[in-house]
Amino acid sequence: MTARHALIAAGGTGGHMFPAQALAELLLERGWRVTLSTDDRGARYAGGFPDAVTRQVVASATTARGGAIGKLAAPFRIAQGVMAARRAFRRDRPAVVIGFGGYPTIPAMSAARIMGLPRIIHEQNGVMGRVNRLFASRVHRIACGTWPTDLPPGVTGAHVGNPVRSAVLDRAASPYAPPGDGPLNLLVIGGSQGARVLSQVVPAAILSLPDDLRARLRVSHQARAEDVDRVARAYGDAGIQAVVRPFFDDVPDRIADAHLVVSRSGASSLADITVIGRPSILIPFAAATGDHQTANAQALADAGAAHVHPESVLDAESLARDIRAILTDPAQASAMAQAALDLARPDAARRLYDLVEEMTR
Repeated sequence: MTARHALIAAGGTGGHMFPAQALAELLLERGWRVTLSTDDRGARYAGGFPDAVTRQVVASATTARGGAIGKLAAPFRIAQGVMAARRAFRRDRPAVVIGFGGYPTIPAMSAARIMGLPRIIHEQNGVMGRVNRLFASRVHRIACGTWPTDLPPGVTGAHVGNPVRSAVLDRAASPYAPPGDGPLNLLVIGGSQGARVLSQVVPAAILSLPDDLRARLRVSHQARAEDVDRVARAYGDAGIQAVVRPFFDDVPDRIADAHLVVSRSGASSLADITVIGRPSILIPFAAATGDHQTANAQALADAGAAHVHPESVLDAESLARDIRAILTDPAQASAMAQAALDLARPDAARRLYDLVEEMTR
């Protein structure tokens, strides 16, 4: 019997690619063939996908960014990508096409609609992204990672959660060792592309902590490539043990080892934090479409799993206050870790897979 073929379309950030990778892993495990459709930028974030996943790089673009020439050229690049996707589908017709958002998904989702293929969208955030909103009324199922999700009028969705990679599931519900008198592990992550504001404010906040607390800190800080040297120097000059990199390929292990995570509130980051179960301080990205990162963070804040600092009022003093409060109060830290774990949906990939099966019976 020929293995069924699933086409996964995902954009070029970890927020789209990580849940896509999680579904790809499960599809392969269940005997499917899997193709990833993305663009050149997305392909750079596909290193974690299993080798058995076929990569299909198609042309795409966005009219939301770039200069006048880029915006004028975008429709032509998108059309080129749609034609390439249709040719690929004719050669190897997918049984289902699953889109995870981002403009690189436009060619595959458009070709699937033209050809009448079964189509599913997975929306990771509490506010639907531009591309997913564009296709929301043109697909057969919408799976939601964050609940509630702001959906277009007349559109309904199923809450499945945000799938996490096998490396995260391997550390799911890892026992939390509350902060005590020994070393204190602090993880700072700003999404797959880092976050400049965290590189500006977090070191300053840490430097203002009491000497006895600061001396016990072990910091892992993800920073943009152009900020790595400056951030590392700031920690080094203050005598703080820190590892500063533009990307950590072992984020699940670092979350599991952390006493506290300071993070943006992208959907995939929050899925990792809750599945593993760690207290966090969240700084939503102010320019996120529809302020979706604030919507993502709200559930954790309401449950007592996280403190949230709007970027517009973020400062080193208030951030230092919360870091100190959590790291000097084992009971509070443990309660926050458990609250995060209570929100987790470690079976999100299986729930999404069930929708795929339902569509292809």
